[in-house]
Amino acid sequence: MHAPDPDPDADTGPAPGRPERTAADVRRWRRYLADERSEAAVYRDLARRRSGEERQILLALAEAERRHEQHWLDLLGDDVGHPLRGDVRTRLLGFLARRFGGVFVLALAQRAESRSTYGEEEFATARMAADEKIHEEVVRGLATRGRNRLSGTFRAAVFGANDGLVSNLALVLGIGASGVSSQTVLVTGLAGLLAGALSMGAGEFVSVRSQRELLEASTPDPGSARALPDLDVDANELALVYRARGMEPDDAQERADRVLASLGAAGAGDHDGIGHGSGPAERPGGEATADDDHETHGTAWGAAWSSFCFFASGALIPVLPYLLGLTGGQAVLVASALVGLSLLVTGAITGLLSGTSPLTRALRQLGIGFGAAGATYALGLLFGASGGV
Repeated sequence: MHAPDPDPDADTGPAPGRPERTAADVRRWRRYLADERSEAAVYRDLARRRSGEERQILLALAEAERRHEQHWLDLLGDDVGHPLRGDVRTRLLGFLARRFGGVFVLALAQRAESRSTYGEEEFATARMAADEKIHEEVVRGLATRGRNRLSGTFRAAVFGANDGLVSNLALVLGIGASGVSSQTVLVTGLAGLLAGALSMGAGEFVSVRSQRELLEASTPDPGSARALPDLDVDANELALVYRARGMEPDDAQERADRVLASLGAAGAGDHDGIGHGSGPAERPGGEATADDDHETHGTAWGAAWSSFCFFASGALIPVLPYLLGLTGGQAVLVASALVGLSLLVTGAITGLLSGTSPLTRALRQLGIGFGAAGATYALGLLFGASGGV
């Protein structure tokens, strides 16, 4: 992806005015070398699970990491020593790449590229620092494809799990704080689990199905291409189609002229701009969107089942202590701890897949969830006191 350095020796050894190497420099370079080797292996492992263009891109990234590896080898010379292992995060990334692949590993690789310190490393070249910045964008692009493929179902899963955790914890705490028996809390929690899961599943089905129907209504009829040969070339109403889709008048006229002029050679079967070709599912810039939008929103049944199952699994957690026979404050503490841990995990996973900080997302999920549950618990205490329970 990058042209080789015109002079490989230009980046070796200390530059004029640069301090001589120290023992700390050598240790740092050996760490860089180990990380570059590990990252190259990650990209090769990911490439083995891909084909076509994605495979070529990943292999090109591995080759770029090999060039960086060679830079540190040249600097180290006889001080290279025994091969070190990459850092823990890079080794974990390699483990996941060998066994799973997929968007989750690409999201981790994106974050790994974003942590590069070559911009502050005096012995790294400007080209190496630029490479790492570009690598982050390349991996982001690959990960985005996967994110688009799973985003509909993933959204339903995350929303369902968090709603189940928070709503049922709030329900259990609110009812428990009012002073009712543990048996009543358990029954209420199970009823909330079932009602919430059914409601979430039905809501997701209707929501996604409605969204897909709206998208389908916006997809042009492929049969409209058959009308092209009979259009008035002088009036050229085909240009109105392009203008209605957002193109500028001059661009719309130019493209319409081109399509009509090509009919003699391509025939009415040429769907450019009016059937399933480049036109109906396009933004003015030319990229297809109809299939992408359907893919992004997922299927109605997939979203419904995902939401139902994840809501139920999330809502079960606050009830577990009561199912295991715990009561009173002990059950409340255990339920809160289990839900807090679950919120941290779901928040961290969401952060990783979205390319943001897992810690920030995890703490945000925890704060929102406990805030809602705490408010409900306080209301339960209030009603319990006012009702004399």
